[in-house]
Amino acid sequence: MTNDKFRTRFFLFWLSLGLLWAGGGTRCLAKISTQSAVVCGADRLFSEYRHLIDGKRVALVANHSAVRSDGTHLADALANYPDATLSVLFGMEFNIRSNDYSLPRDDEKTIDPQTGVVKYSLYGAVHKPTREMLGDSEVIVFDIQETGLRFYEHVNILGFVLEAAGEYGLEVIVLDRPNPITGNYVDGFVTENASLYTFGAYGKIPIRHGMTIGELARLYVGEGMLRGGQHPTLYVVEMKGWHREMWFDETGLAWHKPSPNLLTLNSVIAYGGTCLFEGLNVSEGRGTDRPFEYIGAPWLDADKVIDLLKELAFEGVSFEAITFVPEQKSHLGSPPELNGERCNGIFVHVTDRDAFALYRAGIALVWAINQVHADQLVWKEEVIRRLTGTDRMMKMIRTGQHPTEIFDSWREEVKVFMNKREKYLLYS
Repeated sequence: MTNDKFRTRFFLFWLSLGLLWAGGGTRCLAKISTQSAVVCGADRLFSEYRHLIDGKRVALVANHSAVRSDGTHLADALANYPDATLSVLFGMEFNIRSNDYSLPRDDEKTIDPQTGVVKYSLYGAVHKPTREMLGDSEVIVFDIQETGLRFYEHVNILGFVLEAAGEYGLEVIVLDRPNPITGNYVDGFVTENASLYTFGAYGKIPIRHGMTIGELARLYVGEGMLRGGQHPTLYVVEMKGWHREMWFDETGLAWHKPSPNLLTLNSVIAYGGTCLFEGLNVSEGRGTDRPFEYIGAPWLDADKVIDLLKELAFEGVSFEAITFVPEQKSHLGSPPELNGERCNGIFVHVTDRDAFALYRAGIALVWAINQVHADQLVWKEEVIRRLTGTDRMMKMIRTGQHPTEIFDSWREEVKVFMNKREKYLLYS
């Protein structure tokens, strides 16, 4: 190589490092590493981790998201695996291979037509598998793509499954998948006390927990959160290639909407805040093409609400006045809030997802609407308690406290959680 070529390459090398540093250092380096697809736990179970299931009777807890990179649902992969026996399936509210309400939904007990295996739902009256349901299973495999948010019920079903495993002496294998809204940020109310440990909160977890499903399993067990003091044998099949700064669309993985109303990653991002409107007489955009990105009601004065929100100077989002009509659609099941009514609404338009404080924006929206329409707003108190894990939000908003005071109210409890969380993290 000539000296000129060497000097040119040397200059370009240092220039590229300088650009990385100027663009955010670690963040940019992490972005570059996302070019190859992430490998999920489901794609490692039958190779590096086959010893965990070989010769055993396997119970599978899964939903439509439990798909391997070749498109095979994990239930079919286990049924066809010669060295283990698929003994029972546990699904959620929907058919185990789909979350479309227009298709037949799982009853409490049925037979999976593809595998011939008995299948139970853990979404109805029973969240915790019973000894009778588990039969002679020796190990439980758990594989569900979650949303990064505590009130997504499947992360709480994980707690009930671990509890059952401890009670009946079964091992648990959690096949890890990405936190779709990154694993770096932790925010929101931590579940206040055991009386609020419901389907929306298994333990003392903040709304945005910043963990993967495998890391949460380790936390549940390691911190003694399982009811009855259970401590099952837990294995987490880790991902390859996932970093905490990754959003789901940077993983190279196929998108499987986590629920019928979480159509896109943008829906999930907005859902982290506007899900609160499930506890109010306000449409959260179900029945539109932008569920959770739209909120509204016929009586809402969007301009006044937006003026209040502007004073809070949120980064990474604009609030835009719109009108929309929620409509019943086959995949939705029950009719959406304010079905068929013309709503004056607000479009939560995320412009910089890394800067957007999604849960705080949801709190601020509720506060602003209450400021303008306290006489119109109806609180479904039990739903709000389930979603927030506390009574504090309702009390603080109703007594006129400012959003910054509400945000400050969870600062110390999040700090305590962050200290506990650290030792259970599996990825940098």
